[in-house]
This record gives sequence, structure tokens and C-alpha cells, in this order.
Amino acid sequence: MSMIQTGKLNLSSSNPVATQGGDISTFTQVTFPSAFPSGSSVIVVPFVQTFNGPDTPGLRIADVTTTGFKIRINEIHVNGKVTSDGTHTSETVGWIASTV
Repeated sequence: MSMIQTGKLNLSSSNPVATQGGDISTFTQVTFPSAFPSGSSVIVVPFVQTFNGPDTPGLRIADVTTTGFKIRINEIHVNGKVTSDGTHTSETVGWIASTV
């Protein structure tokens, strides 16, 4: 049986666009309201709920566990070229987490 949890947070970025895989120093930790059972395989699907900034706020997630995940706004860049400075105003981000 699958378990589902949901949540939302206000997220902004005052950092340059992250382009180096594995560097999660600028990510924000999100903790689930309740931990999923130990050994569960968890997926997280985030969505931007607002339109507050002029640039498109891409989302990156990392380190998904049974207790939470890390997330950051990482403005979109095209064909390997950064098209924004990476800073982004506060947006509301909703998320759904489920076991699979």
C-alpha cells in the first residue's frame, strides 16, 4: 500500500545557478510531517504554485529519504548556458511525496 504526504513552503534563491552536480550546499531541508516506514522507497514531486519572479524558477531536489528531502530554486538555463543570475524572489512551492 502506498503512503502519500503533501506540503508547501516559501522558497527563494540568493545564490547563483547551481551547475555542479552533487553540490547541495545551497539547498533547503524539508522534513516530512511524519516519517515514512523504514526501508520505503520515496519519490517527491514539487510544483511552483506562484508567479512572483520574472525568470522561470526551475526546481532541483536531492537527498530524498524516508524523513525528508532537500530542494532549491535553480533558474532555468538553456543548452548549458546560464540565462539568469540565479537569484529569485520568494515563491510558494507545493510538493507531494509518496512511497512506490
